[in-house]
Amino acid sequence: MYRWNGEAVQREYGKMGKSLKNVVTPDDMYAEYGADTFRVYEMSMGPLDLSRPWETRAVVGSQRFLQRLWRNVVDEDTGEVTVTDDPAEPATLRAVHRAIADVRVEMEHMRPNTAIAKLITLNNHLTSLDRVPREAVEPLVLMTAPVAPHLAEELWQRLGHEQSLAHEPFPTADEQYLVEDTVTCVVQVKGKVRGRLEVSPSISEEDLTAAALAEPNVVRAIDGAPVRKVVVRAPKLVNVVV
Repeated sequence: MYRWNGEAVQREYGKMGKSLKNVVTPDDMYAEYGADTFRVYEMSMGPLDLSRPWETRAVVGSQRFLQRLWRNVVDEDTGEVTVTDDPAEPATLRAVHRAIADVRVEMEHMRPNTAIAKLITLNNHLTSLDRVPREAVEPLVLMTAPVAPHLAEELWQRLGHEQSLAHEPFPTADEQYLVEDTVTCVVQVKGKVRGRLEVSPSISEEDLTAAALAEPNVVRAIDGAPVRKVVVRAPKLVNVVV
């Protein structure tokens, strides 16, 4: 309950206007938060064709996103680039390519607010890593460029690129990293567990059979004996009868 001079009042959302003396000018926002933060905040407030309440305090969330992105590339104390050229872990690659696929769809449908949410999710994942892989953060920088072009361009140059990212294509998702979370399939030979496979929940019986028969421990257990039957209970069990 809000009160003014002891009387109860209600909050109402309305338009900005000079007559209402509630205008927030872009110049003020640029000066305090920077143009990129202002852009990200406006585009993350909601669908562009809908009205929404202005809340200056919420701009801090957009600022923090960009600050974290900067720290994922540059050491704040030394100014040195901290990314690693080591290959990214599978979980990170899945997060990157899922974000690429989702952001592309959201941008194509003019939903920058949900696209930015996907970028924040990916950036938070990278923040949790000890070292941020180059192959993970460069796509993130490219996807951030439409909403925060100044910061993205600066990061792109610091990552060692001489040409502007404006000439770079939008990242493309690799389909192999877009499969659902994997499940463990137990492979038995004559009733004894001989191997385990990490497979997609939607894997077909044919593909699961082929993967099971190619598993090195299973091959050794079969030892050249003729396979009489393969019982498949996709995606969690394969029993090889020899």
